Amino acid sequence: MNFHSHKTQLIATAVGASLATVGVFSAYSAYTRRLRRKHLSEEIQQSLSTHKSNLDVNNLASTPPSNSQDPFAGDYDEELIREQLARNYAFFDDQGMAKIRGGTVVIVGCGGVGSWAAVMLVRSGVSKIRLIDFDYVTLSSLNRHATAGLTDVGTPKVKCIERTLKEISRWVEVDSRIDIWRKEEGGELLEDADWVIDAIDNITTKVDLLKYCHDHQIKVFSSMGAGAKCDPTRIQISDISSTVYDPLARSVRRRLRLLGVSSGIPVVYSTEVPGEVKLLPLPEEEFEKGPVKELGVFDDFRVRILPVLGPLPSLFGLHAATYILCELAGKPILNPLPIKNRKKLYERLLRDLLHRESKLTGQIINKLPIDEDDVSLIFEDVHRGRSVIPPHNVPSRPVLVRWDISQPLTVDNCVVMEFGEAEKHSTECGMLEQPLKRPEDVWGKAVKKVVDRRAEELRREREWVM
Repeated sequence: MNFHSHKTQLIATAVGASLATVGVFSAYSAYTRRLRRKHLSEEIQQSLSTHKSNLDVNNLASTPPSNSQDPFAGDYDEELIREQLARNYAFFDDQGMAKIRGGTVVIVGCGGVGSWAAVMLVRSGVSKIRLIDFDYVTLSSLNRHATAGLTDVGTPKVKCIERTLKEISRWVEVDSRIDIWRKEEGGELLEDADWVIDAIDNITTKVDLLKYCHDHQIKVFSSMGAGAKCDPTRIQISDISSTVYDPLARSVRRRLRLLGVSSGIPVVYSTEVPGEVKLLPLPEEEFEKGPVKELGVFDDFRVRILPVLGPLPSLFGLHAATYILCELAGKPILNPLPIKNRKKLYERLLRDLLHRESKLTGQIINKLPIDEDDVSLIFEDVHRGRSVIPPHNVPSRPVLVRWDISQPLTVDNCVVMEFGEAEKHSTECGMLEQPLKRPEDVWGKAVKKVVDRRAEELRREREWVM
C-alpha cells in the first residue's frame, strides 16, 4: 500500500469515527428528550389521577363558578405550568408572564369572536377570566364557535367555553355568567377587570358598554363587524376614531361621539367593504307566532342575522387576545397601523370651511360652530368620504360647504364636494345677504333627497342618545 492510499484510508476512518460519534450524541440527545417527556407525562397523569375521585373532567361545565376553589389550582405543579407556557415565557420573559398570569379579563359576548379570544387568552397564561353571555349554543353556532360541538347544542355558551378552558388549563379560574350586561348594573359584572373584551352584536348594548368603560377608566377592546366579509388581509387593529368602511364601526363611532367619546378605544375591524348581503330570512312559521320584533329573547336583540364566514370572527377574536396579551405583559403593540391618518386633512377642511364661511357672511370669522371632530363626522361618517353630487366620486380635492345658505351652519347642513363643485355651489347659490338659487335648483331634487336623508340619520342618532 502506497503512502497516498494509506493516508486516504486514515482520513476515511477518522471521518467514519466522527460520524459515529455525532450519531451517538444525536441518539443520546433524542433519547434524553424522549425520557424527559415520558417523565413529564407521568407527572401530569399522576397530578390528574390524584383528583380523579373529586372531579369528572367530562362534566366540568356543571361545576360552580370559579369563585369556588379549583381543585387543580393549588396542587398543579409550577414546573408543569411553565413547561406548558414555555413559548410564552420565551416571548414575554418572566416579568411579562407574571403580569399575564395575574391578569383578569372579562369577555362580554361569547359567540364566534368571544369564544376564540377566551381560548387563546387561557392558552397563553391568563389565569382569571369571566365569561358573560345569556345565549345558548344552536346548530348555526357551530360554523364559528371555538368550543361548541353537536353535544353542546342547547347548552349555555359560557358553560361550553368553561369546560374547554378547564381542559386546557388546570389552574385557570373561570367565572361563567349566564347573563346579559346592562349599564344599570354593569359594575358588578366588570368588577376587578384588567381588560374587557366587547364582543357584543347588539349596537345599543355595545355602545352602552364602551361608554361605561370609558367613563369608569376600565380598559376595553371592542370587536366590530365580522359578518358578511371574507378577506382576512383586511383585518386590522386601530383606535375607534381611525376605522373606515365598516358599517358597524361607523354607527358605533357616531353614537359614541355624540356621547362625548371620540377616541381612546382600541378595536379590531375589517376595511373590506361588505358585499350585497341581506339578513338571513326568518322561516314563515316564525312570522305566524306574532310580530317579528317580539320574537327576540331581549328587547333590541336581532332575531335575524347577517351571513358569517366562520374564520372571520375567529380572526377577530385572535386579534383581540393578542392585543390584550401584549398590553398585560407590558409590551404593547405601540403603533397599530391605521388605514388612514387624516388629522391634517380635517385641519385643512376646517380652515377651508372657515374661509368659505367668511366669504359667505362677508365678515371675518375666527371660530366656527363645528370643530375637527365634527369635520371627521361629516366627512367620514355622514358622507363616507365622497362627494354629495352624483356619481358620488371620492374627491381629489375635497371641501366642505354649507348646503342651504338660508339655514345656519350645522353638522347636518354641511356637505362634501369636489373643489370645482363647491365653487359652482358658492357662485350659483350666492352669498348670505344675496341668495340667488336654492341648492336643489342647482343640483336637482335627487341630490336634495340624499342630503335630507343623511341629515335625518343624524337627527335620529341624536334622539337615540338623548
